[in-house]
Amino acid sequence: MFIEVCKSKIHKVSVTEANLQYVGSITIDEDLMDAANLIENEKVQVVNINNGERLETYVIRGERGSGVICLNGPAARKVAVGDVVIIMSYAMMDFEEAKSFKPSLVFPDTDTNKLV
Repeated sequence: MFIEVCKSKIHKVSVTEANLQYVGSITIDEDLMDAANLIENEKVQVVNINNGERLETYVIRGERGSGVICLNGPAARKVAVGDVVIIMSYAMMDFEEAKSFKPSLVFPDTDTNKLV
């Protein structure tokens, strides 16, 4: 039996941009991507702490060290610059493997989105 578990989580980062005219996705600082074990084009869930919105999109690599968290395309309507969000990805794995699996959890500075 396979189950879906949390693979990666970036807990509480601030939205730095919202670009409605872009094709879609979320742009994430590459330092945060590496720390959370996320790759470009990976599907993620974004949860907005300020308004309760939840959405799914995919990751675009942002400039390393920039702190960028930018919701693009229609997702830009679900956030405001300054909102605090949680970004999560999930993985399917065998039930027994999942019992010992440890997700990549990242807790950056919410003001700067930098790793602490």
